[in-house]
Amino acid sequence: MLRAAVSKLRNQAVAEEAVQEAFLSAYAYRHSFRSEYSFRGWLWTILLNTCRTLARRESGRVDRVGRQSDLSESSEPFSSGDALSRLLQSEQADLLYRCLNELPEAQADALRLRFFGGLKFDEIAHAMSCSTNGAKQRVRTGLEKLSASLQRVEISTSNAKETPRHRGSQGEIE
Repeated sequence: MLRAAVSKLRNQAVAEEAVQEAFLSAYAYRHSFRSEYSFRGWLWTILLNTCRTLARRESGRVDRVGRQSDLSESSEPFSSGDALSRLLQSEQADLLYRCLNELPEAQADALRLRFFGGLKFDEIAHAMSCSTNGAKQRVRTGLEKLSASLQRVEISTSNAKETPRHRGSQGEIE
């Protein structure tokens, strides 16, 4: 849940707050849970709603302060490895989170529920108030757009790494 919140909010401290608030809300409103639905889907719905609320609140803070919160303020915990592997993991996570946040919210949230939350399509459908086919379509379209976005980043990164071979007498690139 924390990874999904970090990917949505892009700030570790705010994401931790969102997860805590989601659990507190689940406890406070436990009487509203209907047993014919998935508890996991219900809890993820609460988390997504909490993230939206905190994102709106944080965007108000950004406007007042004039700077945006950044994921680099604190990073996710790493399990093992040296500094280089941790840096690469951090860069990959940041790239994934940026690309997820470029997607329409419904598609990004469907991907978060499926891959961070491990929810089944019927649980995603319930959490997002759509049909099972609608949930499948959101995940499929989201994956296609995410793939295209990651490919664009890869192409632009490889183009930026290319350097001119030789300058002629006129200073032109040959």
